[in-house]
Amino acid sequence: MRRIPTLTLSLLPFFFLACTRTPAPVGPVPTESQLEWQKMEMNLFVHFGPNTFSGLEWGLGTEAEDLFNPSDLDCRQWADIARRAGIKGLILTAKHHDGFSLWPNPVSNHTVRESRWRDGKGDVLLELSEACAEAGLKMGVYISPWDRNDPAYGTPEYNEKYAEALRSVHGGRYGVLFEHWFDGACGEGPSGKVQKYDWPLFHESVLSLNPGAVLFSDVGPGCRWVGNERGFAGETNWCTLNADGYTPGAGAPPTKRLRQGDEDGRYWIPAEADVSIRPGWFWRESENDKVKSVDELMDIYFGSVGRNAVLLLNVPPDTTGQFHPADSARLMEFRERRDRIFGKNLAEGARVKTSSSFSLRCRGKNMLDSRYDRFWAAAEKDTSATFELELPKDRLFSIVELKEYIPLGQRIRSFAVDVPGENGEWSTVAEGTTVGYRRLLRIPPVSGRRIRVRILSSKSSPILCGVGLYYEDR
Repeated sequence: MRRIPTLTLSLLPFFFLACTRTPAPVGPVPTESQLEWQKMEMNLFVHFGPNTFSGLEWGLGTEAEDLFNPSDLDCRQWADIARRAGIKGLILTAKHHDGFSLWPNPVSNHTVRESRWRDGKGDVLLELSEACAEAGLKMGVYISPWDRNDPAYGTPEYNEKYAEALRSVHGGRYGVLFEHWFDGACGEGPSGKVQKYDWPLFHESVLSLNPGAVLFSDVGPGCRWVGNERGFAGETNWCTLNADGYTPGAGAPPTKRLRQGDEDGRYWIPAEADVSIRPGWFWRESENDKVKSVDELMDIYFGSVGRNAVLLLNVPPDTTGQFHPADSARLMEFRERRDRIFGKNLAEGARVKTSSSFSLRCRGKNMLDSRYDRFWAAAEKDTSATFELELPKDRLFSIVELKEYIPLGQRIRSFAVDVPGENGEWSTVAEGTTVGYRRLLRIPPVSGRRIRVRILSSKSSPILCGVGLYYEDR
């Protein structure tokens, strides 16, 4: 029997470590809740309340409680349509600026409890939480701090009342809420005074009861506004932001910074891109024929999800309390288009050649593994790197997808995509800056077997956990 030399045996542990080691994180990284939030990619915003019946975008706060009276509220319809549209979560405007609460808010007399709907015993939040649980969806809430109805608005007392309202929602009755939306709007209340918000109190009121909630505002801390209501993130979009010294609303950073983030930001505060499927946020009959087209929604999808943001698409129920057929049909068409484009990764089966690898555990072929925690990392000191795909046969594609493994930080500053030209030489068909969780690039249609991606600059060794090729017939 052949004996293995003692020296060889002694080197085995070091060889094993060299094969299995992974890079260290670089800069801020997402919490587990932020990572799961990013994986949702797209959620529905649901603007619903007295404005649905008055036709206003911003209610005055003087509306009678009986104005809110949906004739056939069906939150299961919302959840079923969302599920069939490929949506993962819904965020409801539980209280807009008019101050009317869609749940029996214990610190307000302007709620569903005071309305004739369901004889004052209704609770939209409860019905939606039950519907989401049945459909396997997550639920979040928007509760505006501005209140045009509460006479305490503009006084220190109001901050305590608002905090108590938050605690009544996050206390467990409505399940675990995945996101809380803090609008920074701050106008006059019924007394003509403007409130000075106690943001630390508001955050603590939510997180003490629901520590996994992702808190949205202009400056997070969980996720940030993208700086516009068109649904488009910046071509450059860092998940990191320097938020110190800023506050939601009037004290927010410039919109360009919100759109792009900060490369060397101290905090992980990724972007959420909100937009309505209609011209307005609340339902109006006059807008039933103005629902965005599938082409428009796809452009928004590429400009949000495809630029490292989460898309929050508003779909407002009508006065019956259900999604209008025009909106519902468009959501189904939107789902069908996405399925047709992204149903099959044309890069499957490709051979992957990389310029370097951090270790055997971080090999290039991992980018074609559907498991999120499998990734390719370039060698430790390589801040530029290249990989090539050789497909099993000629395939027609017009979309390139890249995904960074963000649990180890967002790293890539710039990259380029090349395909062989007629003479066989590489020709650049797309260039980009940041990648982040997901980057989608539309390129001129290519029919061939080879494609090359060059990481031109990275904060540290680039790490990618996904690459995809798809075809869009435009």
